Amino acid sequence: MQEYIKKFAEQAEVALRNLPAEEIAKAINILHACYERDGRIYVFGNGGSLALATHWVSDFNKTVFSNHLEKESRKFQAVRLPSTESELTAWANDLGYDMVFVGPLRNYLQDSDVVVAISSSGNSPNIVKAVELAKSRHVPVIGLSGFDGGKLNELADAKIKVVTPKGEYELVESIHGIVFHIMTRYFRDYFNHVAKRFEEQHHK
Repeated sequence: MQEYIKKFAEQAEVALRNLPAEEIAKAINILHACYERDGRIYVFGNGGSLALATHWVSDFNKTVFSNHLEKESRKFQAVRLPSTESELTAWANDLGYDMVFVGPLRNYLQDSDVVVAISSSGNSPNIVKAVELAKSRHVPVIGLSGFDGGKLNELADAKIKVVTPKGEYELVESIHGIVFHIMTRYFRDYFNHVAKRFEEQHHK
């Protein structure tokens, strides 16, 4: 059993070491530009990826400005799609499961926004359909994929691919969670630094 645990940890270590740091940095720049133009970030995925999207939205909206929540300043606006389970089932039941992300996205998407799509295979039809909509409207796409990246990796502007053998969903989703925490922590530290500099300059 201990060897089994060590093997998974070793696989995770290799996957982490091979993360595309340049693409994660590109994603951070895309998110920062979205913040500057007061846009929204729409995040979605299936199954475990939907759970990751839900967690990151709650984490990102609150944690980044956790030390400045009372200040009247602009905050990130990250939204999970669909925003409710009832909306998800309505799209799926009435129009088909391939519409559960692109349907809501058509209602909300503006030029100032960003799309964050999560798919381990990169080939989920409902993910690809939503990403194609974003691309057709020239909205930047951050894609988190695994295995060989699939169609999502081809379409995304920031291509965050966790390279693993096909079928290693647990490994890919675990590393995706770490990527999201990296982005949250980066912006938390960045805005803390900006606030500190501002206070120092105005208390001299």
